[in-house]
Amino acid sequence: MLVVENIHKTFDPGTINEKVALNGVDLTLNEGDFVTVIGGNGAGKSTLLNAIAGVWPVDNGSIKIDGVDVTGLPEYKRAAYIGRVFQDPMTGTAATMQIDENLALAARRGKKRGLRWGITKKEHAEFREQVKELNLGLEDRMSVKVGLLSGGQRQSLTLLMATLQKPKLLLLDEHTAALDPKTAATVLDLSDRIISEHNLTALMVTHNMKDAIVHGNRLIMMHEGRIILDIGGEQKKTLTVEDLLQKFEEVSGETFASDKAILA
Repeated sequence: MLVVENIHKTFDPGTINEKVALNGVDLTLNEGDFVTVIGGNGAGKSTLLNAIAGVWPVDNGSIKIDGVDVTGLPEYKRAAYIGRVFQDPMTGTAATMQIDENLALAARRGKKRGLRWGITKKEHAEFREQVKELNLGLEDRMSVKVGLLSGGQRQSLTLLMATLQKPKLLLLDEHTAALDPKTAATVLDLSDRIISEHNLTALMVTHNMKDAIVHGNRLIMMHEGRIILDIGGEQKKTLTVEDLLQKFEEVSGETFASDKAILA
């Protein structure tokens, strides 16, 4: 479903601020894979997601989604293939619009728009049932402005919007990092359920090693713009944070320096 081949990205090349963010990354995701991405600050995790989403062009290499070469496509054209949830709960929804209006926008992504009534009765009923499955009580508040919702409610709604039209690839960019632990756990459980029910292919960047181990069927670790560990199957199921730290040191020759990832 996703094939990333030898992609490179350097920011501010030729200047004192030059930063090699991606250094020959190769990654393949099969349909239904749920891959978690872990690494220290500046390892290239979010840069990889942004490169796949088309936020900026890569210097070289190729990116294919479901067999389609999207390397040269701008971000708005890749939106036909990708659903995304960002770290900031304020991103991904229109704060001044109602819950049902936000869902209507998500439902029409990639479709032709016409001059007809915004939300039909049938659609409103469908949206209500979909929101009800979030178990947040929002199905009785469909006319509430999204900006009035809590961070966890907004992130749950954003997740629903991102998957409303089953994307080829779901990108989760530290989507629980801004939430308190209890709310984060709720959103992660919801993520697991939606990905499983719809058999989605997903890539989740996280700063939390425990979350990276517990969720998904495969884990990759990045360091200095490269993938240095790729663990799946039974090996991943028996992983511990201590195992992960030891493997990191063996492969990189360094001590993992992100307390945030270890202690979260």
